[in-house]
Amino acid sequence: MKWCVGFLLLLLLPRSGSAQAIELAQLALNIEKLAQLKSILQDMYKGYKVLSDGYNKVKDVASGNYKLHEVFLDGLYIVSPEVKKYRRVADIISCQVAILQEGKEAWKTFGSASVFQGSYRDYISRVFNSLYEGSVRNLSELTMVITSGSLRMSDDERLKAIDKIYDDLQGKLTFLRLFNIDTRTYMVNLIRENNENSGLETLHDLN
Repeated sequence: MKWCVGFLLLLLLPRSGSAQAIELAQLALNIEKLAQLKSILQDMYKGYKVLSDGYNKVKDVASGNYKLHEVFLDGLYIVSPEVKKYRRVADIISCQVAILQEGKEAWKTFGSASVFQGSYRDYISRVFNSLYEGSVRNLSELTMVITSGSLRMSDDERLKAIDKIYDDLQGKLTFLRLFNIDTRTYMVNLIRENNENSGLETLHDLN
């Protein structure tokens, strides 16, 4: 539209002023070129803004995702109340108490049994000590699982870890009870044999 302005100026000016009209027409063309250049620069700026804003948005999203990822990972250090209240936690502690109590009571009997040789009593002692040490490790693992800031685990992973600890301790307790039954049976048989031998010796002396 700017060239139209220049053309109209040429028509309106008298013929004697043709030189001046040419200058005005050139000025109009220059104005038109400046307007076109301005329009091009504005389009370039808009394009730059789109690219710049897009880059910054991507950057912010990436940074935000990283921060969210950090928050998520740090959140894995926190133990939820549901995990701490999980029934297997109490079951594990009960198993630990049972292992200590039943092992202690059994050792009172087996450790003082005169029918057992010293080497066999040492064997019984090693079995009990191994069970005690193993159960203490289980409790240490449980403490780490249910204590915030110790392990980076999801709630589901913590529950599975607690189940595994419970199964391990339950296996130890089952083994202890079977061991005690077998050892008591063995002890009773030895006592019976000793009594029978003593009775035979007494009968022999009477003859």
